[in-house]
Amino acid sequence: MMYLFFYYGVLSLMTFCLYGLDKSAARRDQWRVKESTLHLLSLFGGWPGAILGQKVFRHKTKKLSFRVTFWITLMINLILFGYFLHLFVAI
Repeated sequence: MMYLFFYYGVLSLMTFCLYGLDKSAARRDQWRVKESTLHLLSLFGGWPGAILGQKVFRHKTKKLSFRVTFWITLMINLILFGYFLHLFVAI
């Protein structure tokens, strides 16, 4: 179970940092992180860092299509997390 918290923590930290880098790049009109990359990180468990990055950097908060996709990835992650938790607890 500790590995799971470590996994979510590392992925969240990476996601948070990418939100910060992307916001900085957007301000300077430079290379940007693909939205699909941010969504994949959220889907695989980086959503806590994504939420924090959105709040701290005020980034990716206005584009409706991004927000909808983000919340869908978060729900899918939580459903899968619950399913796998159920499998391991049931053993």
